[in-house]
Amino acid sequence: MQLIFIFLAAAIVNNFVLTQFLGLCPFIGVSKKLSSSVGMGLAVMFVITLSSAASHVAYHNLLVRFEIQYLHLITFILTIASLVQFLEIVLKKTLPALYSSLGVFLPLMTTNCMIVGVAIINMSRSYTFVESMVNALGGGAGFLIAIVVFSGIRERMDRSSDVPKVFRGFPIALIAAGLMSLIFVGFSGLIRL
Repeated sequence: MQLIFIFLAAAIVNNFVLTQFLGLCPFIGVSKKLSSSVGMGLAVMFVITLSSAASHVAYHNLLVRFEIQYLHLITFILTIASLVQFLEIVLKKTLPALYSSLGVFLPLMTTNCMIVGVAIINMSRSYTFVESMVNALGGGAGFLIAIVVFSGIRERMDRSSDVPKVFRGFPIALIAAGLMSLIFVGFSGLIRL
């Protein structure tokens, strides 16, 4: 039951993008088209889950063992960078259309503060390996939900003639993101971890 609460808290109640404002760069940058949004959401979900697993193992088996926990941030970033590089190579070979649609935002996942933030949250809450994986999977699912819904809203707003000329494009996207954030902040407090 605790694992379900961790997943729901990460995906909806404490959504990392809409309530904690982590990972906004790919959220805003890749959400213009639904197809690229789904690809980015799945890529983030994959990287965040694998990097949380690798970061947990590195933290507990290397940093804690040798009492060098102060190197956790560098270790997490190196782990994430390696996984993103691996994902970039795989996507370039297997799905070149998705690789090109993600563009510069794929390598920027290395510095995506949401991916690093989840690893730090897992460490600070002393999550077990399974709890870390569930939290990361929930965070990735929350990112996927947020970016897909947001891209649907943006596509619809781009086709609409009701949006005043001054607000078209990026301004209305920020307003929509703010309204989505208000909706998700309304869930805060439902699950406390």
